[in-house]
Amino acid sequence: MADRIFDKSQALYVRALETVPLASQTFSKSAMQYVGGASPLFLDRGDGCRVTDVDGNEYIDYVLGLLPVVLGYRDPDVDAAIRAQLDKGISFSLATELEAELAERLVRLIPCAEMVRFGKNGSDATSAAVRLARAYTGRDRIALAGYHGWHDWYIGTTARHLGVPQAVRDLSSAFTFNDADSLASLLKAAPGEYAAVIMEPAGLDAPAPGFLEAIRALCDEHGVVLVFDEIVTGFRIGMGGAQEAYGVTPDLAAFGKAMGNGMPISAIVGRRDIMAFMDKIFFSGTFGGEALSLAASIATLDKLERDSGPARIAATGVKLRDGAAKILKAHEIDAEYLTKGPDWLPAVLPTGEGRADRTVTTSLLRQELVAEGLLFMATFNLSLAHDDPQVIGETLAAFDRAMARVAAALRSNDPAARLRGAPVEPVFQVRQNTGPIIKPKDAAE
Repeated sequence: MADRIFDKSQALYVRALETVPLASQTFSKSAMQYVGGASPLFLDRGDGCRVTDVDGNEYIDYVLGLLPVVLGYRDPDVDAAIRAQLDKGISFSLATELEAELAERLVRLIPCAEMVRFGKNGSDATSAAVRLARAYTGRDRIALAGYHGWHDWYIGTTARHLGVPQAVRDLSSAFTFNDADSLASLLKAAPGEYAAVIMEPAGLDAPAPGFLEAIRALCDEHGVVLVFDEIVTGFRIGMGGAQEAYGVTPDLAAFGKAMGNGMPISAIVGRRDIMAFMDKIFFSGTFGGEALSLAASIATLDKLERDSGPARIAATGVKLRDGAAKILKAHEIDAEYLTKGPDWLPAVLPTGEGRADRTVTTSLLRQELVAEGLLFMATFNLSLAHDDPQVIGETLAAFDRAMARVAAALRSNDPAARLRGAPVEPVFQVRQNTGPIIKPKDAAE
């Protein structure tokens, strides 16, 4: 275990708290997610699959900015496209040709895409889909499964609903992934009232055979717009998203994250007759056509397609998932941790069983991986830069050393005493089996 100090991170954290709530713009990038005093809180630079924190500690990064970085930090092709556009300008007074050029690529790649509009983050795209569905159907209710961003219509269904009016919360209802009957019950209980079903079509749990087909049939039966939230799956599970991989085409879909290799861009795509309502609803933003991100996205998609990006990511994922499973078993901690997830998004998750609760096992895992130079939360978020035998070998060797210490902690009388700071605090559970499964505190408390 290398000696790692976090003095600058801690000092910057104290400084930032004075002017930045949570000292971060994103819950999942905040101090809540790491063991206090034993983890980096601020990064300084990245290159390929490696990042360096403000104290000079280097890590192989398996967070990747929460999945936008799909090629690797400072990818030369994307950076060249950004620099070339920078010489022309960033935001203009009229549209640029880049908007049509990128839209044409998405229409070619994504099965449901006949027309395209751009946003800056996933919440833009999912919320645009919801508004389109309401305009198209003249209905108000939304059925949802998965995580869909921070806007009222979704976040009102979670424990973080402070500030969302009850009237808004009442219009959205969750159903259970891989349980079509749970959606059928919602639709039958309020006939003619649901505008959209929005769901993540795949994740750590694959859709069961026939599940997506059943959802599609229910939407057709009830006249409901089917929206796939492909913010995570897009350009990782395949160039055409989960809808291409599983052969079920939604009416609308939201894409983002990996679209621009870290540049802020998202897209709402879908059927022409529904997308035509973009002329009637108000989905309009100053930076929707920002040119650096459009250029970066074109370069990113071209490289992913040219270099078989999704297949390479999946191959790397198999090696890491299978290697991690063997290590957990060898250290006899496979009762406390399991490996699961698809090839493109393998995970190491606390089971909630064995010798410590999930808060402790999650915290021990992240603490000891950080100590061995791996920045990791719950999933191996992968880029093409991880597709390197040296990186994979280094990762598994570090994972082995970290798990040896985790195993020793779990064999002790008090595993929590082995934490070198305050434990991880879950934000709230938004997806099945993705992190500590703890009853979340209400944001109002």
